[in-house]
Amino acid sequence: MDLEAAFAATTPPAAARFQGFPAYNFVGGHNDPAAVPTAALAESAARVLLAEGHLLATYGLDSGPLGHLGLRRFVAAKLHDQRGIQAAPDDVLITSGSLQALDLVNELMLEPGDTVIVEQLTYGGMLTRLARKGVHVVGIPLDEHGLDTDALEVELEALAARSIRPKYVYIVPTLQNPTATVMPVHRRERLLALSHRFNVPIFEDECYADLVWEGDWPPALRGLAGGEHVIHIGSFSKSLAPALRLGYVSAPWSVLSRLLALKTDAGTPAIEQMIVADYFGQHFETHVRDLKARLAQKCEVLMEALAEQFGAAAEFQRPKGGIFLWVKLPEAVDTKALEAAALAEGVAFNPGIEWATDAAVARSSLRLCYALPDVATIRAGIAKLAEICHRETGVPVRSGNLPRA
Repeated sequence: MDLEAAFAATTPPAAARFQGFPAYNFVGGHNDPAAVPTAALAESAARVLLAEGHLLATYGLDSGPLGHLGLRRFVAAKLHDQRGIQAAPDDVLITSGSLQALDLVNELMLEPGDTVIVEQLTYGGMLTRLARKGVHVVGIPLDEHGLDTDALEVELEALAARSIRPKYVYIVPTLQNPTATVMPVHRRERLLALSHRFNVPIFEDECYADLVWEGDWPPALRGLAGGEHVIHIGSFSKSLAPALRLGYVSAPWSVLSRLLALKTDAGTPAIEQMIVADYFGQHFETHVRDLKARLAQKCEVLMEALAEQFGAAAEFQRPKGGIFLWVKLPEAVDTKALEAAALAEGVAFNPGIEWATDAAVARSSLRLCYALPDVATIRAGIAKLAEICHRETGVPVRSGNLPRA
């Protein structure tokens, strides 16, 4: 029987069967394995199962469809204390990772032919989802402070002149993905003013916001005056562990009530919610502080390795937190073409064009996630990448100051 003949035309296959991680893995949003508090999580698991395990017999743990009440209480308190958001537990929806939150919001708001605004460099997974939705994507340039609000105003005026109202502005304002910039307060306030002026909602993704370790930590857009209409999503993937698949949405009830109607999975897995509520209820600040220290060290090692192996050929801005570094190589380097050669020798990275609305602005760039590999692997991986890049492109130019792997 030809099963494929019965498949929906819009259902692509996965790229390939999983063959294990490459030796030097700088892709994705993995976290530091040594920072996962396994012993403490085991204690939390035992504690909550003994106290609340009987609730597993009910859908929603007797907490309702929004998610485990203890976890929602923790999220609401965290949003209030750290992001300036006035949120009660019933203003929070727990999701299966922030990816489910993205999908739910897009399902609620988007139809084919709609227009959305995003940062010119943005999360590749979001760009893939928008392409599947058949919407028109407008990319706005960034600078060292994040999205350029002057450029946004010009674009909104041009769209309004054509009677086009974008469905939303999707933005990662705190540790932007992939550039790791942090938008200052005055620019956030201007963004909110433009949102009100043009009647365009803001879709705020703050899944990296807990990991700021240097400089200012501005309030979330939803936490500022005039931000009550902002749809805000976050995640525990970067502050604890991505395989837990836990995220959340904070938004007006008019949004949450409709997201609940679209969330047809009968609830986000329960034990994970119970464990995280218990563990973070006691250890959040100390855990995140220690995690940020580990990540800052790895980031420093990565930047030192790039300087040693690539010299001035690798340009980057020092991150103020997060898990990745955005690197620009000389124009002669096509990082998408380089990807296959590097992967064949065990080095994986994200080519820049996968994170861009305009391939031309990111053709010679790449994103490196430094959270997963240990410091020795980071050094060896960057040396190997430099060797491959030199062989394939002539960059970096080898000299006595640039040792081979």
